[in-house]
Amino acid sequence: MTFSSLQRQDTYQEMKKTPLDMIVIGGGITGAGIALDAVLRGLNVAVLEMQDFAAGTSSRSTKLVHGGLRYLKQFEVKMVAEVGKEREIVYENGPHVTTPEWMMLPFYKGGTFGPFSTNVGLRVYDFLAGVKKSERRQMFSSDVALKREPLLKSEGLKGAGYYVEYKTDDARLTMEVMKKAVENGALSLNYAKVDNLLYDNGKVIGVKVEDQLTGDFHDIEAKYVINAAGPWVDTIREKDNSKKGKTLQLTKGIHLVFDQSKFPLQQAIYFDTPDGRMVFAIPREGKTYVGTTDTVYKGNIAHPTMTVEDRDYVINAIHFMFPDLNITADDVESSWAGLRPLIHEEGKDPSEISRKDEIFESGSGLISIAGGKLTGYRKMAEDVVNFVADKMIQAERKVFQPSDTKHLPVSGGEVGGSKGFVQFMNEQMKKGTEIGLTETQARNIIQRYGSNVTKVFELYNEAKTSDSSLSPLTNAVLQYSIQYEAACKPVDIFVRRTGALFFNIDWVKQEKEAVINEMQTIFNWSGEQKKKYTDELDQLLYEAVHPTAE
Repeated sequence: MTFSSLQRQDTYQEMKKTPLDMIVIGGGITGAGIALDAVLRGLNVAVLEMQDFAAGTSSRSTKLVHGGLRYLKQFEVKMVAEVGKEREIVYENGPHVTTPEWMMLPFYKGGTFGPFSTNVGLRVYDFLAGVKKSERRQMFSSDVALKREPLLKSEGLKGAGYYVEYKTDDARLTMEVMKKAVENGALSLNYAKVDNLLYDNGKVIGVKVEDQLTGDFHDIEAKYVINAAGPWVDTIREKDNSKKGKTLQLTKGIHLVFDQSKFPLQQAIYFDTPDGRMVFAIPREGKTYVGTTDTVYKGNIAHPTMTVEDRDYVINAIHFMFPDLNITADDVESSWAGLRPLIHEEGKDPSEISRKDEIFESGSGLISIAGGKLTGYRKMAEDVVNFVADKMIQAERKVFQPSDTKHLPVSGGEVGGSKGFVQFMNEQMKKGTEIGLTETQARNIIQRYGSNVTKVFELYNEAKTSDSSLSPLTNAVLQYSIQYEAACKPVDIFVRRTGALFFNIDWVKQEKEAVINEMQTIFNWSGEQKKKYTDELDQLLYEAVHPTAE
């Protein structure tokens, strides 16, 4: 099956005529992971996502595949051990989309962390997470810490811990996992909203889907329906009349992006704020981004936004740790807001809300997965598919291929792991510059697409001779996103396929009109559709820098 948004109708037809074992509701990292694990075991799988892939939490995280150092504080030893080991697996399977990032944890007189607790904490963390030798923690004196990051507050600084986190592009990681599932036979659609569940004798046997682009309805049936809808898990459980016991509590986190000219951070910093929370400041692609907040959220799940209060909280945290910067609200170049779907048990204190993932099965047979972290997606997916496989073994005596996503590169990751990627990068850089890309352009494209970059280079060469008003590189990225990554709207390109709305907002403003015109031609949009999709992008551009009143 191809993964082109020009063949959506074919995919619907395929979903209807294939005897599906499993329908997965939700195309974030969890749904993508489940689809991949299931197809590798020989199951017929369909994924339905009501927005774009990764449009919810999976494109709005801190963009770290991190080992859960902060869970040591709550003595969640098992979680640290599991998540820490998963981090390495995610990295080796997609080294183009995940890269090691040394993180400095400064400690101050009277702060939450001291030299002893930091040293012990990081040492325990190295042990639990199975951190490789070259990435084990180091301890710095205050002089060394300030040399590494001169912007740090020097007053009361006693030193710093130094350890490795992994930086990722969460939406691209989701995309690469989903593409791998499709390459292996999964059927997957975005903008396909599950409007209702279908039942037979009280048992769930499928879903009624409303296509968000055409308004058409489709009935799709399967033996099992998996609800992996992230913040919408309870919305689906409500349709099933099974929302009881444990429910979701949504909390919101926002991140602010600054240009390096305004915030010239050299070194990623993880620091505690005066109110005892932990905040990341991370340099990336000529920018610095800082977050996150943690507030209970009751608004529109599909559209969380930054408020003045959110923005000021992060700016105050910056003032606290980087006092000489004098950052103001006017310096914010972009931002994003995302929701964490945490599991809350009735009668328990909100502070006891779990970050763990759990599987619930309702009386109708609807299987829901909630909670969990980006880093642990693969393990979570394995647990869900094991749960279904056990049922199928009992019901049908079905024999399964074992799951082995541990050693399976995601799409774009076929480069021989992290070591192989270095050589791959050098070879492709040469090819990229030979066809006319600058070194920076070539590096960015290789980092984004990994082993799929050869296709993008081909499209770039074709674009050089086309009569499109787009630059050849923008044209190649657009064509690849539509033909191989199911992009349907301008926001898909600028937010999820490239991350440009966050880290290259000027490019979005510069290219958006030409990209939208090109997409109108490709998809044959009416004037009304074009206006709708343009307005949608303009609203996101506006909200990136203007807080909303909540």
